[in-house]
Amino acid sequence: MRRFLGRCGWSGALPRLLSADASFRTYYRLSGEGRSAVLMDAPPPLEDAGAYVAVARVLRGLDLSAPEVLAEDRRAGFLLIEDFGDDTYTRLLAKGGDEKALYELAVDTLVALHRAVEREGVPDLPHYDEEKLLFEASLLADWYVPAVRGKPLEGDERAAYLSAWRGVLRPIPPSRPTLVLRDFHIDNLMLLSGRTGVRRCGLLDFQDAVLGAAAYDLVSLVEDARRDVAPSLKRAMIERYLAAFPALDRRAFCEEAAILAAQRNAKIIGIFTRLCRRDGKPHYLAHIPRVWRLLEEDLRHPALRPISLWLDRYLPPPTRRVPDPRSLL
Repeated sequence: MRRFLGRCGWSGALPRLLSADASFRTYYRLSGEGRSAVLMDAPPPLEDAGAYVAVARVLRGLDLSAPEVLAEDRRAGFLLIEDFGDDTYTRLLAKGGDEKALYELAVDTLVALHRAVEREGVPDLPHYDEEKLLFEASLLADWYVPAVRGKPLEGDERAAYLSAWRGVLRPIPPSRPTLVLRDFHIDNLMLLSGRTGVRRCGLLDFQDAVLGAAAYDLVSLVEDARRDVAPSLKRAMIERYLAAFPALDRRAFCEEAAILAAQRNAKIIGIFTRLCRRDGKPHYLAHIPRVWRLLEEDLRHPALRPISLWLDRYLPPPTRRVPDPRSLL
């Protein structure tokens, strides 16, 4: 790190920890002499700094506000990036910021992103295909279920779970995929001063971007694993997005949104359990009740009946609880 900072002209800087997230990445702020920057430590092979550089370039090319990459050492896993400041959506909302205006800006940013991709064509990124979606959904079965039942699923139980999801996911992704950032929620959005339009919305944590269904990032925003979003606000934001694309088949889009929301929430329940058991991060378990509420709401859609039936049989409501962290650590 010191060698990298020296090459970048920051040899005398004392990195100040900004955050560590659910991945293996850590962020530091550098400041001094009237300037500032952010140092990303993305240790290989656990993280791929090159993916961040590539997606940031795509987003900036579409006239959206991703941080500029100022210097890089991909082999060592270090990036020096533009400092967007401290005004994350999370902090602004905690201080009483205008919730409706912030969410509207986020939705308008998604609209601008999807229109730009329609206009410019899809970038060269992996597809969010059925197998990847299925693997993510399996995280609930492989990490959460053993944590609350005390034993792994039997082979036929797991096979039935995957079969149910395979049938539900078969129509996805769409024939016309768009750019999906995958972690589009308030922790990764910022309000930037001195910029206009959707460029006021700063984008973070997009290195896992893929090509997939337009509904994915929208449900990521309105079904937030870490924050309660009022049903009225959720409906208003979905309507705002749909109004921007009047040619969309509303019924098909809403079904797709329900399926992807359920898949994402099943994945998150599994990931939060894994973060405790594998990575020693038990604080994520506190969000599991909220994510279960979101998943159970998603399961009301008729398209998700096969998943609902499996859960009722193998993971009925009394077992849908926070795992005991003492049994996982």
